[in-house]
Amino acid sequence: MATPKWIKATVEWVDYRLPVFSFVDHHLVDYPTPRNLNYWWNFGSLAGIVLVVMIATGIFLAMSYTPHVDHAFQSVERIMRDVNYGWLMRYLHTNGASMFFVLVYIHIFRGLYYGSYKAPRELLWIVGVLILFTMMATAFVGYVLPWGQMSFWGATVITNLFSAVPLVGDQIVTWLWGGFVVSNPTLNRFFALHYLLPFVIFGLVFVHMWALHTHKSSNPLGIDIQGPQDTIPFHPYYTVKDLFGLGVFLFVYLSFVFFAPDFFGEPDNYIEANPLQTPPHIVPEWYFLPFYAILRAIPDKLLGVVAMFGSIGILFVLPWLDRSPVRSARFRPFYKQFFWLFVADCLVLGYVGANPPEGSFILIGRIATFYYFFHFIVLVPLLGLFEKPRPLPQSISAAVTARAAAAKGAS
Repeated sequence: MATPKWIKATVEWVDYRLPVFSFVDHHLVDYPTPRNLNYWWNFGSLAGIVLVVMIATGIFLAMSYTPHVDHAFQSVERIMRDVNYGWLMRYLHTNGASMFFVLVYIHIFRGLYYGSYKAPRELLWIVGVLILFTMMATAFVGYVLPWGQMSFWGATVITNLFSAVPLVGDQIVTWLWGGFVVSNPTLNRFFALHYLLPFVIFGLVFVHMWALHTHKSSNPLGIDIQGPQDTIPFHPYYTVKDLFGLGVFLFVYLSFVFFAPDFFGEPDNYIEANPLQTPPHIVPEWYFLPFYAILRAIPDKLLGVVAMFGSIGILFVLPWLDRSPVRSARFRPFYKQFFWLFVADCLVLGYVGANPPEGSFILIGRIATFYYFFHFIVLVPLLGLFEKPRPLPQSISAAVTARAAAAKGAS
């Protein structure tokens, strides 16, 4: 059915004055995308959708939350029991945080495997690492807001780490607390930051997408687009693919929301904060566990803090540490093996971080921490110099055509 003339006239009138429809058409419809992207490229768009969900549910929760140490815990209980659909908004928000980190971590590991951090996409990668840093800050200050036992003591332990900073450490802690202990000013500051930082993330995501659309998406082969034959329009090919991925993701996400809403939480956080009673084992949320393990692996407080922040900060310089001319691990036989060893190392660090720092966990944590930095500082540069990659395809279209012919012959 033809579009009515009045709709076309309205669109043209608006687009002439504010080219929003042209922008959407250029970047979301006709945007030339490598024709060989697989489902690992779904996770970036899924993370963007979850970010919108987190902002929307967060605004709803802020309407009924009271950032005061005498009322915060009760206001959360009121949201759960008395506010219409408050329980749903809170479970979407708390489980959404875990889903957000799952998606972003997979997105990062995909970038590491396929070399998405290499030229000319260094700034794209750096902005992505900034998004990760901001996400972590947002999640940390948000975890304090329910004012449960783990919220209070987690805030106390983590903010105290800044006291290790020479000369200005104590002043930083006092500023974070708004006093000399974690108390009402701390909760107010963290609430303000938790409300503000998601919009900072949104701005960084916009810059991230800007950088992405400047040099186009990377692809599983890690080779550059050589012409129109290597691309297809984003719509309908990848919108359909993304919608399928969204359907699978929503099935998993909502399964946790409706059937296991407290799966990722700590039971102690359902006890109101008590400064006079320390929990037997203080642990952060699961997405901080690998970095918590790195912090505890080093006996010196200052070096532990440096290592914890350095474990993320080292990602900023990764594009210059990896000197291999080949991007994708598909054509780097040794790098591929060490990549999966690195993934296993991160899982081990997460497991160690979830357990008390005693017995064999201390030794395992130190070995895993050593390998984490050894991978980036030693292995990645050496492999870039000495590894002999396999031959690359002539073009994306040639590789896709050859793969389709092979599949047809096998059938």
